[in-house]
Amino acid sequence: MAIDIKSPREIEAIRTSCQMAADTLLKVGELLRPGMTTEQINTFVHEDTIRRGAIPSPLNYHGFPKSVCTSINEVVCHGIPGPQKLQPGDILNIDITTFFNGFHGDTSATFYIGEPSPESKHVTEVARRCLALGIAEVRDGARLGDVGAAIQEFAESQGCSVVRQFVGHGIGRKFHEPPQVNHFGTRGKGERLRAGMVFTIEPMINLGGWEVEILDDDWTAVTRDRSLSAQFEHTIAVTKTGCEILTQRNRTLTHSEIFPDFFAS
Repeated sequence: MAIDIKSPREIEAIRTSCQMAADTLLKVGELLRPGMTTEQINTFVHEDTIRRGAIPSPLNYHGFPKSVCTSINEVVCHGIPGPQKLQPGDILNIDITTFFNGFHGDTSATFYIGEPSPESKHVTEVARRCLALGIAEVRDGARLGDVGAAIQEFAESQGCSVVRQFVGHGIGRKFHEPPQVNHFGTRGKGERLRAGMVFTIEPMINLGGWEVEILDDDWTAVTRDRSLSAQFEHTIAVTKTGCEILTQRNRTLTHSEIFPDFFAS
């Protein structure tokens, strides 16, 4: 299937959905605390999205039963909200996608619940940096392999691994569309990027091996070795001069962006 090049008007519409998703993520981050259930997170995200006149994209998407994905510790992605309570020391990824006026906007972040262990902090901050390094490769004329290579090189240099089974994706009128954005790869290979492409970059980084398995609910993906996993995601538009982060937040992410100098030498 061909990759859809978005018009400026379409990108503006996607930007609106993306900013809604980003704002919901900011607000739910402020509420997180030990003892909170992931169902409470789902309720907030659902109600906040509806209040905006939008729809939570995950709800009933291929049968997914909730309005947001909540993935704790060894859960790589697609965790289903429920009665599970957040515990001190947990890391939690919240993945929000908002559908508004015919377009989707997709973003996620990993949050610290209480004081993190050194291992939790390491995998989370590596994942955060991997996203930034992947975004830095995006420009008209670059290749998707450049993005994946930048992420893989850094993750592996830090003793972590990159999940292969789940990838970034094009987004717009459809929740998932071409191109497939691998978070591993070879520089100079893969689809050539062109201004007007819109896609997510969302590396899932594991403290142990990259292999995952799906639990019996047919959604929840966990690390095969049950090591910790962290993820960050933005929706990106390719421009002539580089890229625009359509889900860019306008303030610090509470309970997440708390170690700004983690990789300072």
